[in-house]
Amino acid sequence: MTSDTPHDDAPAVDDAAGRVDEAILGGPRTYTLDDLVTGTGLSREFVESYWRWLGLPVTGDDEARFTAADLESLREIGTLIDEGQLDEQAQMTLVRSLGHTADRLALWQVEAFVEHLGRRFELDDVSARLAALERIPGFADILARQLEHAWRRQLAALMGRFATEFGGAQGARPVPDELPLRRAVGFADIVSFTKRTAGLGSQELSEFVQQFEARARDVITEAGGRVVKTIGDAVLFVADDVTTGAECALGLAAPHATAQEIPVRVGFVWGRVLSRFGDVFGPDVNLASRITELAEPASVLVDPPTAALLASSSRYALTAQTPQEVQGLGEITPVRLHRAYTG
Repeated sequence: MTSDTPHDDAPAVDDAAGRVDEAILGGPRTYTLDDLVTGTGLSREFVESYWRWLGLPVTGDDEARFTAADLESLREIGTLIDEGQLDEQAQMTLVRSLGHTADRLALWQVEAFVEHLGRRFELDDVSARLAALERIPGFADILARQLEHAWRRQLAALMGRFATEFGGAQGARPVPDELPLRRAVGFADIVSFTKRTAGLGSQELSEFVQQFEARARDVITEAGGRVVKTIGDAVLFVADDVTTGAECALGLAAPHATAQEIPVRVGFVWGRVLSRFGDVFGPDVNLASRITELAEPASVLVDPPTAALLASSSRYALTAQTPQEVQGLGEITPVRLHRAYTG
């Protein structure tokens, strides 16, 4: 990025949109929807579905809205279909995953540029967005390469976990109606989020949320767990064994020396989950959420079966809490998880 202050006068909207299009998409929009159908041999219904799955619905059938890269992308997905490697459900899920992830990623990255430009040049939000409009296209190729690198590393890590967890399971019979994956699943929830953020401006709120999310991701990753998603003022995480789950939970609840301490409460359980759409589902996910709601600030709660698994470790101390009635789950006796005193 250059050191020049962004121009005060914004370019004309149409001109800016045209320049951004060409720079980011790699070429002009020269194809209509009919051109895509003819050029790929795919049905019109599938081509329209493809764009809808990406989150980019087709409008203006006679308009030249598509590029040569769009045509090539459709040809590639069409090849997978012709070779029988993807059925209809898999096609939809695969393309939707790309659209959903890319939409969130692009927004996240653009907002990072907007914040940077606002801080660096002391711009208001609108001026920072106009400056980003001028500058982001020049970073598109770098961001694309970084995305592919990160995706390949994440895919390799996931396949490695599959090989470790399921490599010796061939021929094993699954239990009917049992969710397939054994995981530690937990939540970390900011204490009194509404009260703490009342009155904050956009910059202060952004910094508060980013501080929480960045620290949560760092703690979970360093402990060996994985962030599933952030949900407003909470983060959902999983781990492949109960001890790693405990380390994630205790790390999240521990005080942290930052300029603005953000106390959290944490709950986790060892159970079974279904993994779909980049998320996890099942009764144990709901149980972990409810247990988190019962926790005091800067503390970790688990359910009795999870506590029994951790009881044999000299690293942890466990204290049963007062039984509580939880709507939809009945009576729960949460157990507080501490680090064992070693002095």
